[in-house]
Amino acid sequence: MDYNLENKVALVTGGSRGLGAAICRALGNSGAKVAVNYFSRMEEAKSVQEEIVQGGGIAEIFQGDVTKEVEVKKLCESVTTCFGPIDILVLNATLIHVHKPIEDLVWQDMVDHFEFFVKSPLLLAQQVLPSMKQRKQGRIINIGSEVFERGIPRFSHYVAAKGAQLGLTRSWANELGEYQITVNLVAPGWIPTEMHDNDPEEMKLDYAENVPLKRMGAPSDIGEMVAFLASDAAKFITGQRMTVNGGNTMV
Repeated sequence: MDYNLENKVALVTGGSRGLGAAICRALGNSGAKVAVNYFSRMEEAKSVQEEIVQGGGIAEIFQGDVTKEVEVKKLCESVTTCFGPIDILVLNATLIHVHKPIEDLVWQDMVDHFEFFVKSPLLLAQQVLPSMKQRKQGRIINIGSEVFERGIPRFSHYVAAKGAQLGLTRSWANELGEYQITVNLVAPGWIPTEMHDNDPEEMKLDYAENVPLKRMGAPSDIGEMVAFLASDAAKFITGQRMTVNGGNTMV
């Protein structure tokens, strides 16, 4: 489904592949000017950008480490110079996830995840909020996970950081509501992307069997939800966790 995002500027962190790429495509298909952020995968980011442009959309690629304050400032300034003020901020960038039992965890494991799911959202929000507040409009969309509700074992570093991200979403929604800035979180289930190429097939089949819809989702499912939340159709929705996982959690 297409939502009218014409003349809106969207910055998607970690947009070169996986869920980020699908989000960029969905926003581009809806008419947004898409800033595809990447850290190291320039060719993949270019491919996403070219796909959007070939489909009649507008997109450019922007390199930057979204956990570093100086680079975040430069990234947002570059996007604004290219497209204008950022209207839609999608916080999708992530890191490689490694399961670890409690006994093997070190504090740095926690810090690494909080860098992406708490520090990075904070740095980016601080850059875009002055303009959003002045114009009394804006969308901040976190990409969370069902793991917080499911409490996945040997994954507490990731689960804790995703829980913190949900806390940010709710607190920021309350704080920014008076400026007509909505803040929501999309919580995907296990959706196969390039990151999961080496995951055992039997694990995927077992997961799908326990989902009420008896299948796994696709990256485009997440992209469509983000496009919806970015649009005027969702202008009265804020502080919500929008779960997209085929009913795997029902809270």
